[in-house]
Amino acid sequence: MKKYIYKIFNSLEKLESNIAFYPSIISLFGLLFAFLMIYLESIGISKYLVKHYPVLVVNNTETARNLLTTFIAGLISIMVFSFSLVMILLNQASSNFSPRVLPGLISNRRHQIILGTYNAALLYCIFTLVSITPNGDKYQMPGFSVLLSIVFMTLSLGAFIYFIHSISQEIQVNTIMDKIFIKSKLRLEKLVEAEKHIDAGFEDTSDWKNIMANSTGYMQDVSLKALADLAESHDLMIEVVPIKGAYILKGIPVIKYKGEASDHMEDNEDLESKLLDSITFSNSELIEDNYVLAFKQITEIAVKAMSPGINDPGTCINAIDYLTELFALRMTKKDHSYYFNDDEKALIHINTVSFEELLYNVMVALRTYCKHDVIVVQKLFVMFQYLLQQNNVLDENYKEVIIKEIVNLKKDALDNYNNDRDIELIKSYITKLQNINPSEYKF
Repeated sequence: MKKYIYKIFNSLEKLESNIAFYPSIISLFGLLFAFLMIYLESIGISKYLVKHYPVLVVNNTETARNLLTTFIAGLISIMVFSFSLVMILLNQASSNFSPRVLPGLISNRRHQIILGTYNAALLYCIFTLVSITPNGDKYQMPGFSVLLSIVFMTLSLGAFIYFIHSISQEIQVNTIMDKIFIKSKLRLEKLVEAEKHIDAGFEDTSDWKNIMANSTGYMQDVSLKALADLAESHDLMIEVVPIKGAYILKGIPVIKYKGEASDHMEDNEDLESKLLDSITFSNSELIEDNYVLAFKQITEIAVKAMSPGINDPGTCINAIDYLTELFALRMTKKDHSYYFNDDEKALIHINTVSFEELLYNVMVALRTYCKHDVIVVQKLFVMFQYLLQQNNVLDENYKEVIIKEIVNLKKDALDNYNNDRDIELIKSYITKLQNINPSEYKF
């Protein structure tokens, strides 16, 4: 039962990120409200209001028809313009920054709600116009419903003004990077807080039983609670083989487990099926599920900014600032992740991207495409200086990893420059890094 609840919850989360989710829900409410008003008009709400509150009723048929027709045409124009702006935003973000940022922009809840408001108001106006009686009798005409359509049109205009303001902010690269940073920071902080700093002596898993993937896609998430329940109930030890966010091909091992096999083949197959069901595959990646994606996105934005067609070192420097803080936070997390039961016993080993691999993947891209700009190289040395000075590092080996990348950056930088002033600047930063702890770090 828990498995199905989790799958439903996960499916709803993926559906929520779809650009049509909230517009569809809000449009449905607009349609239902239109039918509700038609019912209220049929039982005489406008007739009652004409007697007691005539100011709340539009009781002229031609005026009502003209208003509703104008509103419908105006709302269609606003919707077309708004959707066009969204498409322009997505196209520009993909061209100038990175295609990976598109899921985050598409899932912007505010824009979805605004587009849904337009559609709900449009549907309401259409059905209200249809409900006007042809004889023009003032008691049969939905006068109060027409007044509400004026209110909804006013709200739509206000939403349109806010949409123009919001879309102009969303298209800025600093806003995009800031949102990526905030999401990844929250995810990392959650992982660090939940991580038990216990040395788990997990045994070698090379001879454990393998469960193969039965589909392809990105490994979006793992239900650790469901896996832990299975591990405890069947006395198992489990390893999740792929790294979260990796693209899984059908037929490769995704789970290894160790435990007593049942005498019945069907029971073993049922257990393996339950273990495999705890992994969710998807064709998209979200930062909320995988913080490593944020490093990829910010790095790609930095590299794209340094391309000859854009040539924007300022954006690249801002991206390095965000990466610096994320790397500092990552240094407070272990390379190996485990899931413990209440007795502090490690039941599940979760493979994660190591700090060394993460730093190398980021730096190899930056060194390759940004080494020609001495200002960007200077900023990278400042990043390394900040990381070496961190005092809350969980693993001292992280600093050795940083030193390796400093050596790589030094070599690429000195090989790339012929100007004496540039070479002198690079050597001065190497000296600063050496002076942090000269007895320990040798460059």
